[in-house]
Amino acid sequence: MQIGSSNDSEAVKAQYAVPKGLDTRLTFHEKYSVNKQGYGEWLVSHYNFRDGINVLEIGSGTGSIWIGHENILSVCGKYIFTDLSEGMLETAKKNIGEHDNIEYRIADIQCLPFMDESFDVVIANSMLYHVPDIKKGLQEVRRVLKKGGEFYCTTFGEQNFTDKLAEWFKLGGEDFKPNHNFTMQNGKEILSRSFEEIKSVLYEDSLHVTETEDLVEYLLSLSSFKAVIDLPVQKIRDILKEHTVDGAIDLPKEYGMFICR
Repeated sequence: MQIGSSNDSEAVKAQYAVPKGLDTRLTFHEKYSVNKQGYGEWLVSHYNFRDGINVLEIGSGTGSIWIGHENILSVCGKYIFTDLSEGMLETAKKNIGEHDNIEYRIADIQCLPFMDESFDVVIANSMLYHVPDIKKGLQEVRRVLKKGGEFYCTTFGEQNFTDKLAEWFKLGGEDFKPNHNFTMQNGKEILSRSFEEIKSVLYEDSLHVTETEDLVEYLLSLSSFKAVIDLPVQKIRDILKEHTVDGAIDLPKEYGMFICR
């Protein structure tokens, strides 16, 4: 999950360099999301895996969505988890384990180290908006994907909780530059340059936060939301308190998936 203020590459690297900050954000969403199916469970439910297929996951992070789904991974002929962060891959390996059909490799979507038409399925969850050259990245996905293969990618929408928080903290201009490089609103048009068939699916959800300190910790884990991080912690608490109703803070969420063939 990404708060999407700045798309500065150094901020992105800092935010995703180690698993701790990402774990904070994932735990927060798991605890306070209204939709109790869970985003990870929802993602996995949409994947069409067949026996013996080869799967590439780009920007796989800690691989947490696959915990408890080893039976799905086991049907794959090969499943390759990739990320730019060695720390993320090490955590993914701990979460998922070492199996004969699973590999963990550092890779950049803009220059994938794989042969043409190597994979039946390619997955890119919540990461395309970070790619400096999305066009090149999608061309690489198309290159390594077999004819008739499927590309699953997820992202956020432009009416997300980040925009609401920016409003509350009176952020604008240089303090809040939302990353709209690839969203549920513009993603289909971007994908259409590389894929003929594109289906979008929305994940219905929102946040109902009953412990303000957890939201404070979440905000402090986001290096790209620097204008808030620089505030005194008590100031952050005071602003959030202004938007607490009946002991809870409610925030919108807008996430979804594109399925490309």
